[in-house]
Amino acid sequence: MGLVLATTAELALVTTILLLIIATPLAWWLARSRCWWKEVVGAITALPLVLPPTVIGFYVLIALGPASPLMALLEPFGIRTLAFTFTGLVIGSLFYSLPFAIQPLRTAFEAIGDRPLEIAATMGAGSLDRFFTVALPLARRGFLSAAILVFAHTVGEFGVVLMIGGNIPGKTEVLSTRIYQLVESLRFSEAHRIAAVLVLFSFAALLALLLIDRRIGTPRP
Repeated sequence: MGLVLATTAELALVTTILLLIIATPLAWWLARSRCWWKEVVGAITALPLVLPPTVIGFYVLIALGPASPLMALLEPFGIRTLAFTFTGLVIGSLFYSLPFAIQPLRTAFEAIGDRPLEIAATMGAGSLDRFFTVALPLARRGFLSAAILVFAHTVGEFGVVLMIGGNIPGKTEVLSTRIYQLVESLRFSEAHRIAAVLVLFSFAALLALLLIDRRIGTPRP
């Protein structure tokens, strides 16, 4: 059980860190760009909100399989497949949890408005300076919300994890798939204990989001 918990926490933590790095420039572009097609990109990044997890898992599994053109590029490096590996789980989680990082960050960046950035520009701050010294501090609420949502969402993954990881004990088994295995084995009391922990964890995550929303004011232009 300890190993399952450790795998789950590691998956959620790695996914959260990587998604905050990946989603920040994309969310900034979506918030600031005036391109007409930015909403097309926004819709693509939001697809995991409406797609069944098994659909995402299926296509990621195909992309990471030995017959994939992507894996053909990696074969000279000794990588024939990433399916049923922890790395594969991380890749699938990045796709599945992407909207939960993009949306809070985009909302936070949009809430900043133009005025703080314009004031910083008049003081001689360059574009990167304005981003790191003005935009990022003012968007701290969005970063906290994104981190909590991505971490909690990754902990609760099932369909994507099962499709890509295969629930291999000691390797790709996480809490959600552990519950599934216990129920299949009719070990309901053990499943109940894990499920109760996840319910409490989900409640704590939602409570944290509400407290962040209450205590950290939205920046105004």
